[in-house]
Amino acid sequence: MSAMPEAVRRFRPMTVADLEQVDAIECSVYTHPWTRGNFADSIEAGYHCWILESCGRIAGYCVVMIAAGEAHLLNLSVAAELQRRGLGSELLDLAIRRAREHGAATVYLEVRASNAAGRALYVRHGFAEIGMRRDYYPHAAGREDAVTMERKIA
Repeated sequence: MSAMPEAVRRFRPMTVADLEQVDAIECSVYTHPWTRGNFADSIEAGYHCWILESCGRIAGYCVVMIAAGEAHLLNLSVAAELQRRGLGSELLDLAIRRAREHGAATVYLEVRASNAAGRALYVRHGFAEIGMRRDYYPHAAGREDAVTMERKIA
């Protein structure tokens, strides 16, 4: 069952015009957010940047780099007030579908070791932990490890 009725929800490519709203969401859900420039660079580089829109506003987004038969999920975020409604799952399903459509056989990602909800989401979608990147993310107390995960999709 969908988190929101089809009539009020849609996916569309991210554009530069979206960056103000994307930046506001990013800054509200992360202590060390991507910058507006990171998103602009991703769009410019041709990464697969998608918006989940609901009732005329951005509810969430994802950024996926696809090349050489692999996809790397770089960012997947949902507005804080809309979390825990299945939107992250819908964005992840879209990212996997787009990766498959563009020839990727595997999707990789990193997630903060402390992000239990994110790790659980990825496991529910068939991702497996394959390694650890020490001191990968900035953290208030210095650095935090990232769990590396993969899912075969071909």
